Amino acid sequence: MLKRGASPPPGGVLVKRARSSSPAANQIAISSSNDERQQALIRTVKRTSSLDAPIISLTGSHGAEIMSCRFDPTGQNIAACSADRSVSLWRTYSPNANYGLLPNIHKAPILDLQWSLFSPLLYTVSADQTLNVMDLTTGQRVRKLRGHRGIINSLDRTMAGGAGVELLVTGADDGTVRVWEGGDEGPKQPISMFELGCPVTSVCWSADGANIYAGALDNEIHVLDLRKNEQVYSLAGHTDTPTSLSLSPNGSYLLSPSFSSQTIIHDVRPFSPSPARIHRILMGAPAGFESTLLRGAWSKEDNGRRVAVGGADRTVCIWDVESGKVLYKLPGHKGTVTAVDFHPKEPIILTGSKDATMLLGEIEPTLGV
Repeated sequence: MLKRGASPPPGGVLVKRARSSSPAANQIAISSSNDERQQALIRTVKRTSSLDAPIISLTGSHGAEIMSCRFDPTGQNIAACSADRSVSLWRTYSPNANYGLLPNIHKAPILDLQWSLFSPLLYTVSADQTLNVMDLTTGQRVRKLRGHRGIINSLDRTMAGGAGVELLVTGADDGTVRVWEGGDEGPKQPISMFELGCPVTSVCWSADGANIYAGALDNEIHVLDLRKNEQVYSLAGHTDTPTSLSLSPNGSYLLSPSFSSQTIIHDVRPFSPSPARIHRILMGAPAGFESTLLRGAWSKEDNGRRVAVGGADRTVCIWDVESGKVLYKLPGHKGTVTAVDFHPKEPIILTGSKDATMLLGEIEPTLGV
């Protein structure tokens, strides 16, 4: 009995394919061992942004807690202000260089900052009761605006309709909200002033620049009309002081974390279906007992489908706005997460903390965008 030989494969020869040693360019391999021969588990994480790594730590520029950090309107640069009275400037993408440090530009901790919408300027407010305008091309201060008689807690900017003028609004412990003309030149006095009667913790412009939202110590968010120069209505719902205000990219909703650890999204459309104007109540970001003004943010690359707020549990909470569910609880910091911001074009989140560091992290893009 003859043994039958192996039949040749139909249509060609079997070729052993070389094992691919490296993952695709937009993926990162995670292994349980450093030795290539003993790698028991390799799992690939799909990259979702242009960052060098999925998580990047920005450290070394500040010696005290970071009070606020923000991307510029292009998403290429980051500015952070700190209780050490300095502002640091960083590149978002590789190399993540700390290319600028503006030291001692105020006489007290810098509590908030904003990038100018159209010129290379940075606006900062401080516990020394002043608003500074910094020219980022020279690193020099071009204007110093005095007017408040208390710690300035918050700052926002908008473009005045049609006039091409940038308007700034500040809220302070003296119970006033003041409106200033932005840019490197302008009057030293505020254009407009509103008296609220109790310390103001947060301010925010409406999408059209006609109204100002101001959160105060009376647990309400006051809606101020710039043209009428008076309060038109107020948003209730908080049981403790709102810590920050952030308007959604479409201008319809207002995010406000508070000391009660409750984050409320108010409906600020002209005709709201709900009489209380409360769109969502979100839980999951504890405010802690330090009375820190925690700053929330809306995602921008998916037109505000997600919101984020830092917490005293050293994590950042990201919720889906429509369902109200917690999508992420991001660890990494060693202190209270005081500020968060989303990249304007990519699914990247920036966080600043009391541990004097910042973290850049990529998240999953929203499905169906």
